[in-house]
Amino acid sequence: MKKFFVCVGGLFLSFSLYAQQVKHPALLFTKARVEAAKSRMESDTCMARCWEDIRKVADGALKGNNFRRADYLSLAYLMTGDQRYADRLKSILQSLTSAKTWGSEEMLSRKPVWRSDLGLSHKCLMSALAYDAIYETLSGQERKDLAEKLLRLGLEPALGDWVLEPTRIHTLNSMGHNWWTSCVYNAGMLALALQNELPQAREWAATLNEVMPEWFGFAGDVLQNKMKTFDESGGMYESLNYANFGIQEALQYRIAWQNAYPGQKASPIPQLEKLPDYFLQVCYPRTGILYDINFGDSHKNVTAESSMMLLYALGIQRPDMLWYFNQVQDGQHRDGYFRNRPMGFLYMPDARKAPGTPDLPTSWLLKDFGWAMVRDSWKKDATMLAVKSGHTWNHSHADANSLILFHKGVDILKDAGNCSYPNPEYRGYFFQSDAHNVVLFNGEGQSREQQYEGSYLRGSLHHLMDNGQVKYVLANGTGPMADKFSRNFRHFLWMDKVIYVIDDIKAHHAGHFEWLWHYSGKAVKRGPDLTVTSDSASVIIRPLYPRLLALSDFVHDYPEDLYWEVKTGPTEDLKGKEEYYSFHLPGEHKRIKGLTAIILKDHPGDKDLPYMEKREGKDWIGLRVRRGGKVTDMYINQQADGRLMHNNSWIEADGWTTDAYMFTVTYDEGADPSTAGDIFVCYGSALRRGGVSYYSSLSKLFVMQHAEGKELDVHVQGQPYVRAVFHAGSRPSSLRVNGHAEKVVYEDGNVILKKQVKS
Repeated sequence: MKKFFVCVGGLFLSFSLYAQQVKHPALLFTKARVEAAKSRMESDTCMARCWEDIRKVADGALKGNNFRRADYLSLAYLMTGDQRYADRLKSILQSLTSAKTWGSEEMLSRKPVWRSDLGLSHKCLMSALAYDAIYETLSGQERKDLAEKLLRLGLEPALGDWVLEPTRIHTLNSMGHNWWTSCVYNAGMLALALQNELPQAREWAATLNEVMPEWFGFAGDVLQNKMKTFDESGGMYESLNYANFGIQEALQYRIAWQNAYPGQKASPIPQLEKLPDYFLQVCYPRTGILYDINFGDSHKNVTAESSMMLLYALGIQRPDMLWYFNQVQDGQHRDGYFRNRPMGFLYMPDARKAPGTPDLPTSWLLKDFGWAMVRDSWKKDATMLAVKSGHTWNHSHADANSLILFHKGVDILKDAGNCSYPNPEYRGYFFQSDAHNVVLFNGEGQSREQQYEGSYLRGSLHHLMDNGQVKYVLANGTGPMADKFSRNFRHFLWMDKVIYVIDDIKAHHAGHFEWLWHYSGKAVKRGPDLTVTSDSASVIIRPLYPRLLALSDFVHDYPEDLYWEVKTGPTEDLKGKEEYYSFHLPGEHKRIKGLTAIILKDHPGDKDLPYMEKREGKDWIGLRVRRGGKVTDMYINQQADGRLMHNNSWIEADGWTTDAYMFTVTYDEGADPSTAGDIFVCYGSALRRGGVSYYSSLSKLFVMQHAEGKELDVHVQGQPYVRAVFHAGSRPSSLRVNGHAEKVVYEDGNVILKKQVKS
């Protein structure tokens, strides 16, 4: 037997901690949890039904030695005291420990040899739960024999490969994603279970408590192009599916460690407080099962109730977490901790007093790894736009600048999804740019090698803004497409019933640009529009620049307009094919400005749609949009896309003078544009008209201005310190800046703002 030495942190724990005997059951299925569940069953009929479901599974597991049901058998024994369950668990442990190895043939053939993997870690977890549950029924000799065998088969290879010297082969840099927590902390559960019999297991358990903050705090690296594990706002770039899995494995151990050592403080992990925000913000409440954003290797029906309930058990408790639990339906995905499964039965909080909707912002940015969520409300079946432009590698797909749109309960514009990794469709399609709503060049997206090596130049998101009337975010996907593009920007501007997608792309040489649109339901091309309908959800995709869609199938009569092509890709279940659309320019171009309107229909028969008029002038293109007695003018400055260096990009447009990249003004039908109550300036230093400066700053900023009565609401980003001037005919009675009340400083018809700004 090899001897391991322990990482330094574990040695600082007091001798009394090592000397104390753990009183079983001491891990997850504690007597306190079991008694609390029994008590709830007396008044909660749902709990009673869930217990019956669990017991049926446990009863079915009384035949054979299926270790995958050890958790059901363990809970059944602790709930009932029925010796049949304990006997079966003992038989399962004896069967498991009769094996020569728990390693897999594939991993054992690697160099260096991987003695442990996810399969071994799961055996460690199930063995720990079984051993913990029936501990008092075993003789001293039986405990010792099982402990020695579990050490050889599970603890030694797992912790020896992943944590302990002198045999460790893995690092957080190479395998510090969801595998790390599963392999380490499921083995850690076994260490906790065996520590009465194995003194070294006590030391290892303490070490694992000490090193957990390293995983949560991993900052990434340059040489191997690894992302930091967690975004500053709480998210994890691996996709919701793997984020939930990795976090869940760590939190289970943290709970078990605290149960085993009551009164001891676990190592502080500041990231835990931010995790609920991530899980909440990526969800989409709807009529039916809860959906979630499925960027990367995830599915829209995967949820994070397991990690959420473990956080709740650790004392991170918020009313909106209870709301979340009420949105999840039992059994809606494979790996959930639902109430009719052992962990959910014991750890799901009572959510009967949850709020009807969460008290959360409607826009949220994960800036470190490039996700943004923008929604019109938190009501069920609302509209939510999700945008991604971040890192590509491993479980994070080649989808820089992509979008997903949920509308009326449906992912109407969707991500194509994923499939099982060994299938060629995963590597050849689902992971690649073709399966996402992006712009291709000469039929190609991001380099396919990025799946393995990562995108050394990452995409990014910036300037998420939401004032209730206008929502905006900027995506920069230049890095992941740097072999093809020197500029690859995509602006998302949501106003009224329209989401405008503005593409600003410059290639290294002339070629063919192609826009991809993946959708749910049925798509019909009529004239310049593609109408997508699924159940009660419907949107119109209307390309406006650089050209409209060719109006008819006689495309030779429209030689310069966008052509369309219906393409097919595999469905996620690989049982069939599904269609998606490609819009492409017929000629070769080096630089394009693309403007596509996604029109949100209230229902498939909705006729109350905006009327759009394309307009152009010297050095600008734009739209005039009319609906509901309001007019919105949009201007895109053709000189402000990087083509000018030291000469600034001033234009004259319908009486407006500006150097802004883009701006919009909204005013009443029939009124003068100067009366606009809503103004949006995208990357501009001034907006003037008729000798009046409506907005001015020495640096180019992103500004939203909403005036209603005597109240002025301003959102501003772009620089850490802002000194900006806003025109107001009279002194406003109140001023809000980026959602916070500010003192009104009013001089000579202008509101003067001086403020430190967090972008």
